[in-house]
Amino acid sequence: MPKSIQAPGPFLALMLEKYKLNPFKLSKEIQLSQSAVRLITLGKTRISVPVALRLAKYFNTNPEYWLTLQMRYDLEEAEKDKALMSVIRGITQAKKGAAAKEKAPAKKPAAGKKAAAGKVTATAGKRGRKPAAAKAPAAKAGAKTAAKAPRAAAAKTAVKAPKAPKVPKVAVVKSAEKNPQE
Repeated sequence: MPKSIQAPGPFLALMLEKYKLNPFKLSKEIQLSQSAVRLITLGKTRISVPVALRLAKYFNTNPEYWLTLQMRYDLEEAEKDKALMSVIRGITQAKKGAAAKEKAPAKKPAAGKKAAAGKVTATAGKRGRKPAAAKAPAAKAGAKTAAKAPRAAAAKTAVKAPKAPKVPKVAVVKSAEKNPQE
């Protein structure tokens, strides 16, 4: 029969014996209630992350030590739960393949290359302008000419928006007087 894993509470009780402490003194040192320390040592309460941090600091260990003790115990207890294990047996595993390939994220353009047509680059986006249309490399020369035809037709039919008039900058002159109308 496999060895049963103990709750982390008995390990804490051993630490109390080793350092000749009682739950009351430990509770004062780590600023935790005495009842919480006693429940942990009895194995009736779990060791949480904040408690693990406090115990690690006080006993000069690391929090992972206390959390690993708790996690191992929790996993063993979960494996003993027959209802949970029957649910887990009914779960099918995810499969790599067609479904994963369909949801693959789009590739980012390599650094230094122009952005695709119609997309706003990071610097142009800050100014609110779109960059000039970038040409995508085509595998064959025929693809280049086929791609140019719709673009050229769209350019002829597109209506250009009127440009906003330029507003001259006005220099602000500070007056030495506080109120010139007096």
